[in-house]
Amino acid sequence: MISTPRPQVTALEEGAIFDTKQMEASEGVQWPRHKASEESVLVVTEGQLIVEFSDTKPQLIAGQSIVIPAEVWHEIIPDPMFKAIHIMPKGIRFTFAGGQATL
Repeated sequence: MISTPRPQVTALEEGAIFDTKQMEASEGVQWPRHKASEESVLVVTEGQLIVEFSDTKPQLIAGQSIVIPAEVWHEIIPDPMFKAIHIMPKGIRFTFAGGQATL
């Protein structure tokens, strides 16, 4: 059985209001389509990525950031690789395509 490469997510800091995680992935990594219960911010620190929404596909490079609105389906696509910091409020909940919900 061949396993699909997965994105790497590493917890960085936990505060009273926000949590931060490092996200990284390279070309061919499956990052599932999802939405979140709260608005969050993604700051690209290396490489570049595409955030695919239903109506637009902004491309970000190192040093750029994007606000991901609450309850909006999107997918993160490495182009061809990236590292980023995800800043999110505590208590945020993610729903992945297919009905799975997770922290």
